[in-house]
Amino acid sequence: MGLNRTAKGIVLVPSLLLGAAFLAAAAWGEAGANRPLAIGLGAALMGAGLLAQLLPEQASENPEFDEGR
Repeated sequence: MGLNRTAKGIVLVPSLLLGAAFLAAAAWGEAGANRPLAIGLGAALMGAGLLAQLLPEQASENPEFDEGR
């Protein structure tokens, strides 16, 4: 089973939302003494989501099926 756009989206959306939440908490002072941790987690989650989009998709095993897309 290869990677597809749906799987990439399932990884992208939650990681961007959680990453943005951590970064927002760090920016608006909700993190307190844990601000560096919040920034690190937020950046790591957003980076992982964006990195997942760069993974190459595997070629389809059934090219006739892809013609209708």
